[in-house]
Amino acid sequence: MTDQAVDIQLENVTKRYTGTRQAAVEDFSMSIAAGEIVVFVGPSGCGKTTTMKMINRLIEPSSGRITIGGADALSLDPDELRRGIGYAIQQAGLFPHLTVGQNIGMVPGLLGWPKPKTATRVEEMLELVGLDAGEYRDRFPRQLSGGQQQRVGVARALAADPPVLLMDEPFGAVDPITRGNLQDELLSLQSELHKTIVFVTHDFDEAVKLGDRIAVLGPQSSILQFDTPEAILAAPANDTVAGFVGAGASLKQLTLLRVRDIEMDEAETATIDERPEDVRARLTAKNRKYALVLDNRRRPKRWVHIRDLSDRPLGTVGRPVNDLVTKQSTLQDALEAILTEGGFVPVVGTRGEYLGAVGIDTVMDTIRKLREEHDHG
Repeated sequence: MTDQAVDIQLENVTKRYTGTRQAAVEDFSMSIAAGEIVVFVGPSGCGKTTTMKMINRLIEPSSGRITIGGADALSLDPDELRRGIGYAIQQAGLFPHLTVGQNIGMVPGLLGWPKPKTATRVEEMLELVGLDAGEYRDRFPRQLSGGQQQRVGVARALAADPPVLLMDEPFGAVDPITRGNLQDELLSLQSELHKTIVFVTHDFDEAVKLGDRIAVLGPQSSILQFDTPEAILAAPANDTVAGFVGAGASLKQLTLLRVRDIEMDEAETATIDERPEDVRARLTAKNRKYALVLDNRRRPKRWVHIRDLSDRPLGTVGRPVNDLVTKQSTLQDALEAILTEGGFVPVVGTRGEYLGAVGIDTVMDTIRKLREEHDHG
């Protein structure tokens, strides 16, 4: 298998466990284009994980055909097949007795990469998922937060540059803010890497945010609808899908819009070593109450109110920035972040640098416009 994205074809794939009357997965056929993210969403027990695990043969199909980039997956040696497929799961699945670096370097090692090449790759992967290599490479999984473990899990899945990435609820075990950040990270990685990704979730909002196409699955992995997020939100195929889409379809539209689709606001910014009186003078002149303090790499650190500006250094006053969004974030993410941040949330680039801000008024205006279009549509 090459490291270019490849298509995946599943033809009449069935999984029947011995001693059961009903198949776990019945006659499943789907064509997944090279470089797209397809999300399987559906209730617990509908067979979505089983279907995905048949792609890398962690579960062997009872019948049917699976090809990856034209190669018959069922005729390959299973271990060889798996080395060409990245796999990320909910609990990160890291080996507790290995360091972060050893975890990430595992598959390149199995593939016989030379040690210096593997070491370089480990550093690249850590940087790619937003963890400082010097700081994290030699730590053990237990020394990381849940969100950091998930990042390492994604880094490990991508380490050997596989053309296909399978992700089973990979962000399911973390808090909502971290989950939103990890989703953004995956989308910005995908814009650089163009992998073929199959992603399993039971969270429809996550499916809408991440999927180029979504497969809503029913019992035995029957495909109730397989289409773009826009098409499913606009016209659910039946009542079951409509139930999954849930209430508040105009709010759901916020998950289709990204921060990059709207005019960003500008916060008044200050650098961390500026003199407080200079910042106060600037805020007064512009009739503004708040400044966003950036560090020397232009990363947002603190919000300071004009009345906080005394003779104390800017790094010690005001309150820390708790939440950030990126251009990949949905307006739904932005709205949640604004509610925790109090009115405005900073927008940052791939290295965490400040690009702009989104305010509550901008999001409310967008919702108003969507409602009007919805009512007239």
